[in-house]
Amino acid sequence: MFRFSSLFFISTLGLGLSACSLDSAAGAKPADSPHWECFKREQPFAYSACQVDTSALGGNPDTLELFWRGDSSSTPLLTFDTLLAQIPEDKTLAFGMNAGMYNKDYAPIGYTVINGEEIKSLNLKEGGGNFHLLPNGVLWSDKAGAVHIDESHALKDKLNNGSAKPWYATQSGPMLVIDGNIHPKFDPNSSSRKIRNGIGICSDDTVLMVASDTPVTFYQFAEVFKTDFGCDNALFLDGGIASAMYAPSIDRHDKKQMGVMVGVVQPETQ
Repeated sequence: MFRFSSLFFISTLGLGLSACSLDSAAGAKPADSPHWECFKREQPFAYSACQVDTSALGGNPDTLELFWRGDSSSTPLLTFDTLLAQIPEDKTLAFGMNAGMYNKDYAPIGYTVINGEEIKSLNLKEGGGNFHLLPNGVLWSDKAGAVHIDESHALKDKLNNGSAKPWYATQSGPMLVIDGNIHPKFDPNSSSRKIRNGIGICSDDTVLMVASDTPVTFYQFAEVFKTDFGCDNALFLDGGIASAMYAPSIDRHDKKQMGVMVGVVQPETQ
């Protein structure tokens, strides 16, 4: 549910009010783009978020895409500014976020698919760091635009039996929420607080991107997806100096370098 070497989702329908959708006082929804909105909140901690309805994806001119390299280059895009410069004049990036973890060359370390081409195979290795705080997971969409977040081993089974055919995919970790439950290794009493960003699929068929504006624990961050927005599945994308968001409707444009990016692209006329 998410053109470029990155992931994106948008629908033609407006967001209805529900546990996962937003009211007009919460943030900024362009009057001519009723299918998405970005907003800021201060409770239970300060964060910025963007939410998009996915119900009309596929035939819709708005799309959720993944980006990594330039159109005719082997060099990573690295920044939102570089990405913006390569988007066609008749398109605009509504909002975006860093998508998944990367190595010193800004190449993805987890499963990555862009325009149906596998860039990096599924990573099921054990190891240290957040990526290997198992279970980790994959955000992916098929060519029709349906968006999913699956635990990595569950996706492996789907790939093997042919029930999953990703057009875009990015693997990261850990999972934040798994089938309605917060990751079992998250400690509600943890004192490890960091800037974090992630993405979730909510019960009202919306996709939610969240970037904390203040350091939070994994448990606190996951709880926003689960409790405040009713997301049954959510995935941690990255944190600290790698956490970046582009959301001009709420004056957010982080000037950071990153690997793969995910964003919503729409016609300039909208």
